Amino acid sequence: MIILTTKSRHKRKFSDSRKYLWIGTLEGANAVVTLTLLGGPFLTGYLLYLGASSSQIGFILAITTFVNVLQIAIAYLLQRIHSPKWTLIGLVAVHRLTWAATGLIPFLFDKSLWITVYIIMYTVAFVANAGAGIIWTNFMGDMVPASVRGRYFGIRNTIVNAVGSLTLFIGGQILSAYPGGKGFEILFMISLVFALCNIGMFFFYPNLPMTRSTETNLISMVKKPLRDRAFMMPVLFLSVWLLFQNMILPFFSYMMLELVGVGYDQVSIITVVQTVIGMCSLYVWGNLNAKYSNKFLLLCTLPIIAMSCVSWSLLAWIPTFAALLIAHSLVGIGVGGFNQMAFNFIIGDTPKTERPMFIAMYAAITGLAAFVGPIVGGLMFNKIKGLPMWFQTWGLAMLLGVCMLLLAGTLGRRVLLREGRHVSHRSEKQISG
Repeated sequence: MIILTTKSRHKRKFSDSRKYLWIGTLEGANAVVTLTLLGGPFLTGYLLYLGASSSQIGFILAITTFVNVLQIAIAYLLQRIHSPKWTLIGLVAVHRLTWAATGLIPFLFDKSLWITVYIIMYTVAFVANAGAGIIWTNFMGDMVPASVRGRYFGIRNTIVNAVGSLTLFIGGQILSAYPGGKGFEILFMISLVFALCNIGMFFFYPNLPMTRSTETNLISMVKKPLRDRAFMMPVLFLSVWLLFQNMILPFFSYMMLELVGVGYDQVSIITVVQTVIGMCSLYVWGNLNAKYSNKFLLLCTLPIIAMSCVSWSLLAWIPTFAALLIAHSLVGIGVGGFNQMAFNFIIGDTPKTERPMFIAMYAAITGLAAFVGPIVGGLMFNKIKGLPMWFQTWGLAMLLGVCMLLLAGTLGRRVLLREGRHVSHRSEKQISG
């Protein structure tokens, strides 16, 4: 009788675990529709429609990473909440609905205020998202067993990106069929519907407690990640990398739409190809992660991202559409793998009791660097307007790509290969406290 009861309990726990993994996957697939229609090339297109300059676009794109600096204070405050699930739902609702509500700006405000109001609403949305990100990441760290983490996120991200690819294609077709304000009205209405559905999905998440720190004050909590050399060295390097990366990658859509003159329909097809190839690569990255360490696989993604910039030089040799497909395919493989390995790094290579502050420290340091990148990039595109068109369309991208290759091959190897290529010796058991 005791054996049967034990088996029954084990089966129930296993079923609950599988259920929550499926909820996490379905929630992600639902969210990506809203985030795809509001971000990426559609965000750039909407900002151009509102009359934004390249420097303003760079500043707006940088806001999402700059507000991550606030995550240090947020991580401290979250130690005092008693219902993380409902806090998560509230923050997600503010993020999704405020961002979706930016579609009302042309109807409610004078044209001279459009960009200013967008910046304010966008900032509010992503401050809320910064808090939600800590709770969600902590939840996923507890919900997904370490033994299946790499493969699960590989599969989850593959499914999510498949939905994102379809959304990109449909969104591009809508903007081609209804150019101007009408097309964006349709996109924002669709995004609002899925935003409400996405918020509803979080009600099915388990109400897991926030991991409590062993420290009681903010200074002591902040010192924990700062004193962890195995954590801080990669974080500082990745900050430098993201500074370079964000000088150019966020402007790929701007370069296609404004400099190369590619239409929305072609941009959506190119972005879909990027997403599909990235989606397929995520499963491969997930399987590799079962054997190789997060840091080593992070290093492997860097030359791929750098080559996506260098490959813009193909515009001088082959048809435009083919060159852009190659560049964006490399983005899909490299950035997809980078994001997945960085996520696994901050939830798998950090102490469980201090995980929220480690997450916040990673987000704050890399976020500050990633904030500066698009601003510098926007200023660079303004400065080179008088230079030959070849330098504007692909010369700058190639130059930055070469710099990134050198950075990955020198400092990147020294920092990310210190512990070898295979799964880190800092096991889940070792870092649990």
